[in-house]
Amino acid sequence: MSKMKKFLRGLWKLAGRYKYLITVVLGLLWVCLLDENSWRERMRLQSEINALQDEYKQMAKANERDSLLLDKLRHDPKAYERIARERYFMKASDEDIFVLSDE
Repeated sequence: MSKMKKFLRGLWKLAGRYKYLITVVLGLLWVCLLDENSWRERMRLQSEINALQDEYKQMAKANERDSLLLDKLRHDPKAYERIARERYFMKASDEDIFVLSDE
């Protein structure tokens, strides 16, 4: 018998003896790492879900803030002027604006 046949026969005996252990280990590897529904993929998707939920909360706060601003614009005629002065540093033709900085 050649060395290769002896090696393969010994390997086959070893695989036959530990077939359940080999099956369980390969199954765990498949479930945890290799499959498209694996534990690793689930963790990646969960982190993506968490990031999207955080972004949703930020957008909801911005939406609430902008809704209040829009409501003020609809009901207060002076709101346009106040917003133009505060955000865009606009001025009337007969006045000067001084911007103070903490720097």
